[in-house]
Amino acid sequence: MTDVTIGVLGIGGLFLLMILRTPVAFAMLLTGFFGIWFLDGLRRATAIMFTETYSSVSNYNLIVVPMFVLLGNVASEAGFSRSLYDAAHAWVGRFRGGLASASVLGCAAFSAVSGSSVATAVTIGRVALPEMKRFGYAPGLATGAVAAGGTLGFLIPPSTGFVIYAILTEESIGRLFMAGILPGLLMSALFIAAIWLVTLLRPEAGPRGTPQPLAERLRLFARAAPLIAVIVVSIGGIYLGVFTPVEASGIGAGLVIVIALVTGGLSRTGFVKAMRETVRTSAMLYMIVIGANVLNPFLAITDIPLALSKMLTHLGLGPYGTLTAILLSYVVLGMFLDGLAMLVVTVPIYYPVILALGFDPIWFGVIAVIVIEMGMITPPVGLNVFVVRGVAGGVPLTTIFGGVLPFLLAMIITLLLIILIPGIALLIPNSMFG
Repeated sequence: MTDVTIGVLGIGGLFLLMILRTPVAFAMLLTGFFGIWFLDGLRRATAIMFTETYSSVSNYNLIVVPMFVLLGNVASEAGFSRSLYDAAHAWVGRFRGGLASASVLGCAAFSAVSGSSVATAVTIGRVALPEMKRFGYAPGLATGAVAAGGTLGFLIPPSTGFVIYAILTEESIGRLFMAGILPGLLMSALFIAAIWLVTLLRPEAGPRGTPQPLAERLRLFARAAPLIAVIVVSIGGIYLGVFTPVEASGIGAGLVIVIALVTGGLSRTGFVKAMRETVRTSAMLYMIVIGANVLNPFLAITDIPLALSKMLTHLGLGPYGTLTAILLSYVVLGMFLDGLAMLVVTVPIYYPVILALGFDPIWFGVIAVIVIEMGMITPPVGLNVFVVRGVAGGVPLTTIFGGVLPFLLAMIITLLLIILIPGIALLIPNSMFG
């Protein structure tokens, strides 16, 4: 039995473990450890297990994960997410479908502090869904807007997906963060365009809200200004080169805690809850990185990436044909795996292929994250859909999946535009880093 055959069997076993609901981190650990043991012996497998575990948790760049997760959790517990939504509602709520558009804007703003798709959908959903129900919005549009808006948390910096991609590929976290800004804004705009189109065809789906006087709009914006300032300082500081992404995460988390304490929005119970959730989420992400770093040596030993590259080359599809095949595989995997699982399993395999084809790895990181986002709102997994259903209560899954279809179309358009115009993703990082 060849090494490649063993590698294919190992990947098959990995998918089987995940289908059987084994946590993705432990599925990768088991596959990597026993695969290396089979090929190179127990001593090598044990050595890799220990060294990769230590190097993963001691990775300085990975500090951005717990810091930005803490920032988002504190902002949520302090009620800043409601302030963001209320400000967005005040400015766009008077338009048809305005509450749904405000939800997308709220998701985009909260994504810039949370870095998590699920956290964004839950936080904004708890605020926005009761309001849209009260004003008579169609359940499909209301839940679809929140589920799709939540996916922005995986694209708009500080994105957890970009951090994991950077760790796996040794690319710059700062470049990836900057690469997500314009695609995130573009997708947000196309989501709002999708809402406008739905309400144009079905005006009853998103009735107009009551116009707010300018003074009230300014007051609500002022309430949201502190958190917006934290976003500007964190992301703007990275862009201007004032501090690194790791420093930005610490500064952002520190600022939001200080603001929450000064304004009295954060109770002791809320702070403890935010810390507990941060530890839980960070431990899960660290375990995923450890699992990926144990699995990667196994894949390298079996020459799976090289074999895949040769196979795709022999097919004669050309660079963009090969890229299309890779993206279609993400669509298929999205039916069975969650976003982070797809990222950590596929990137070590596809990354060498992308480099061999001459594509920019930062650009591909953005493309991969967008396709993975699609899996968050498509059946049968559709993690964001299940999360929103839990928040909405009583809305059938079929209604929510139907509601996300216009937004899925907007994501496909975003993806095509970035493929056709790579500068959408590369303009800011290239102007920053040269």
